Amino acid sequence: MEQEQPRRRRDRRGRGMRGPAVLPLPTVPGSPPHRPPVPRSPREVFDRIMLDVVSEIDARWSNHLGLVEYAVEETPQLPDDWDSGRVPLSSLVRGTGGTPTRLVVFRRPLEHRAADRADLEAIVLTVVVEQVAELLGIEPSEVDPRYPSDDD
Repeated sequence: MEQEQPRRRRDRRGRGMRGPAVLPLPTVPGSPPHRPPVPRSPREVFDRIMLDVVSEIDARWSNHLGLVEYAVEETPQLPDDWDSGRVPLSSLVRGTGGTPTRLVVFRRPLEHRAADRADLEAIVLTVVVEQVAELLGIEPSEVDPRYPSDDD
């Protein structure tokens, strides 16, 4: 009788599995299975911050703003002859006729200036509030009370 060879438990380099392929789900009686949170990418974190800021401002000012498209782009597209030395943080293109106004925030330049998430949230708020204030022709502190005033 021919003997069956044992199954290989290691990969071809002899190291084997380094850990479980799937983490076990915690089991608490009476509760649905809970999956561990998936780490968010920097893009997802920024999009969530932007959505939170824009939602609050748009809800407050939508009657005055009209149709506005909010967008996030990685970096601004600068012409070859750009010699300002400064990188734009956002862009505001006013709408005409049937074309909506478009407010674009550039993710990478803002992330580069932020030390942590709270700092990033403050920078995004500042940039969006300033652009909306420009669009409405009012002071930024009127757009959102969280905007840092000159008195601070």
